[in-house]
Amino acid sequence: MVTKKVESGETISIMEVNRTTMDFYVLGTSPLIMNRMSQKVWFELLAPQGRKTAAVKASTMKHDPIEEFRASPYIIEDKTAPTLLGILPTAFKKAMGTAALDMPGAKKAQILRLVYVEGEILPIYGVPRVFMAITRSADINKTPDVRTRAILPEWACKLSITFAQPILRQQSIANLLAAAGFQSGVGDWRQEKGSGSYGAFKLVSADDKDWNRIVKTQGRIPQQDALDDPISYNAETGEMLAWFDVQKKARGFPTKAPDDEDTKAAKRAKVDANKTHQKDQGILGRYDA
Repeated sequence: MVTKKVESGETISIMEVNRTTMDFYVLGTSPLIMNRMSQKVWFELLAPQGRKTAAVKASTMKHDPIEEFRASPYIIEDKTAPTLLGILPTAFKKAMGTAALDMPGAKKAQILRLVYVEGEILPIYGVPRVFMAITRSADINKTPDVRTRAILPEWACKLSITFAQPILRQQSIANLLAAAGFQSGVGDWRQEKGSGSYGAFKLVSADDKDWNRIVKTQGRIPQQDALDDPISYNAETGEMLAWFDVQKKARGFPTKAPDDEDTKAAKRAKVDANKTHQKDQGILGRYDA
């Protein structure tokens, strides 16, 4: 403990603060909806185009569900990473801060200052599916719209959390993160929002059967395959995608033709090459060879 003397003779004692890091194994208990802001929105914010004319609206489609699906998750470009999809560590930090609001003795602002989730982007395991749902815009009229995002029916990840001791204890951090998994969640339409219950999670041990199964079978290669050849999450999404394809063709917009044999062969070769690369990097053991 460091002490400091002031002119009045009073001694101020400053407690020594240590940094401690803990690893946590997170297993989703409800599907996770990815919610990265799309590049289309980024570009519009950077250089607004203004209100579209009737002619422009007639010559373009308002939505492209498959492209919106592919744009909704964060992508880890590093090919040596165990997953293609990622999630921001701040999602878990904010969840812990929100959970602190309902925990006796914990303060949100204090938790956000004293807790740090390591990394810029966290690998997240889980195979994405196309999820379409009706949402309400933030305008005054609450205009309905259709949003397409990637959803992970089951998911898992590993966190490393650094915090200040002795202000916070290890058990307190574990309790707070566990509460965040139930009370807050991560991703879109999460428990914190009130109406949704997606993105919930629990803490498990390193040898948990389900956690290891997801990590082994739903890493980078299966995720890339799922983005290349999207599959609907539910029947409602399948119906909307089928109707969209019909309308797109009827309005004269190009539609994606089924893959020919050469294209299929090229995709299979790409998967094989990825597996070889993963094996060379020593991380293929996370997947079925």
